[in-house]
Amino acid sequence: MRVVAATDLSVLLQSVGAGDRRAFRDLYDATSPKLLGIAVRILRDKALAEEILQDVYLRVWRNANRYSPEAGAPMTWLGAIARNRAIDVVRSRKAEPIASAPAGDEDGGWLESLADPAGESVDRVDAQALRQCLGQVEGELRQCLVLAYCEGYSREELADRFGRNVNTIKTWLRRGLAALRVCLDPPCP
Repeated sequence: MRVVAATDLSVLLQSVGAGDRRAFRDLYDATSPKLLGIAVRILRDKALAEEILQDVYLRVWRNANRYSPEAGAPMTWLGAIARNRAIDVVRSRKAEPIASAPAGDEDGGWLESLADPAGESVDRVDAQALRQCLGQVEGELRQCLVLAYCEGYSREELADRFGRNVNTIKTWLRRGLAALRVCLDPPCP
């Protein structure tokens, strides 16, 4: 898998939005390992994740013209599609809630398990930056973010787990993501 810069992914997405099949193939080659990793992490079933990945790229093909670079990074947009599709499948199958990370694993040990199909770990720089930023987030809020965005917990499941109402969980997630965004994407000088 070759590494593609976010600006290149934006260009590829714009070309895919215009119906460019070659750009779609390049986008798939550049992003499918990470998106499959997201789906596998949530579904815990590689074969099912591979099926879901097909649907994810069909959605990308149909909706690439809706992507706006101003709205966020291309991998964030693509990752959200994969994550949401995987969570939809979990919910539709009425699967048992996914077990949470062990209590001692709140510091980001889950990060190493976000692997792509080739068995390579998340980019070390990205993992270190995310771990550092997560370390700045309060314990319960950090755990809530990890369970929601890495384990696929719904807001309702999180509300039950933390003994809070759903609106509080929504607020926690929004604040947590905002804090991570500020930490991971500091303003340009």
